[in-house]
Amino acid sequence: MTSSIKTISLIGAGAVGAVYASKFYTMDKNCISLVAKGERYDRLREKGLFVNKRHYLMNVIRSEENTAPSDLIIVAVKHHHLEEAIRDISNRVGDDTLILSVMNGIESEEQIGAAYGREKVLFAVAVGIDAVRQDNCITFSQLGKVFFGEAKNPNLTERVKRVRCLLDQAGISYEIPDDMIRILWWKFMINVGLNQVSAILGAPYSVFQNSQEARELLESAMREVINIAKPAGVHLSVEDIQDFYSFLPSLSPDGKTSMLQDVEAKRKTEVEMFAGKVIELGKKYGIPTPVNKTLYRLIKVIEGDIIAPD
Repeated sequence: MTSSIKTISLIGAGAVGAVYASKFYTMDKNCISLVAKGERYDRLREKGLFVNKRHYLMNVIRSEENTAPSDLIIVAVKHHHLEEAIRDISNRVGDDTLILSVMNGIESEEQIGAAYGREKVLFAVAVGIDAVRQDNCITFSQLGKVFFGEAKNPNLTERVKRVRCLLDQAGISYEIPDDMIRILWWKFMINVGLNQVSAILGAPYSVFQNSQEARELLESAMREVINIAKPAGVHLSVEDIQDFYSFLPSLSPDGKTSMLQDVEAKRKTEVEMFAGKVIELGKKYGIPTPVNKTLYRLIKVIEGDIIAPD
């Protein structure tokens, strides 16, 4: 019999993390806790989160607290905070804990698994959610869908069934694909195009919904991901770009990618995980990546203008 998930810890209450936390809180306010430390802990405790104008004062746990481990940990931090987050969840991890990363990129599961055991980690990506964060206020019009599972899912394992049951209870749409690694790469391809081009252009989703030139620009970045996927053993094709266009119209026209939000808030971006990773894999496989090299340089220039030096 599949055991139910009763306690959830979430680290990274940004736009996406806060939306999922609010859904779990609505399901059962006692099931969800936010993991934080320092000033972020104080801010979450004092001010809470506003999601679509509803105020949520959730339980917040200091990362150093020795409380009972959680049944599920959701990791929703930025790439450059992952190493720290892996340390910060250590007190939440028990023998039967599952860990689900809804981060961007194609490497977070490997890094978390190296720390806590691959048997604790499921693959996951969030697709189609258009959440926007300003301080502690998050708004969204489309919840999108969570793709999750084992690397391959010909049959559902018990741990996949546990998460499926939880998402059903919380009203979060999901899909369990046969090939989860391909889906990770598909989302990576989307982010490499959409996130980076939107950050450079300062463009909300409406620009890509209405401008053929903008779509051609992001497609040129996506095609480089398709080119490096083949030698990496992942099947992507130009048809996958068309699949992206199938849900683009559903996004709020005023919505913004996470990288554009980072630029506007003068935060560090995830360019190393996007263009930086494409460039790295291009060198590994001997495949040119001129578009992503250009995007990388442009975004690093933008970062240099907005981020104060240490």
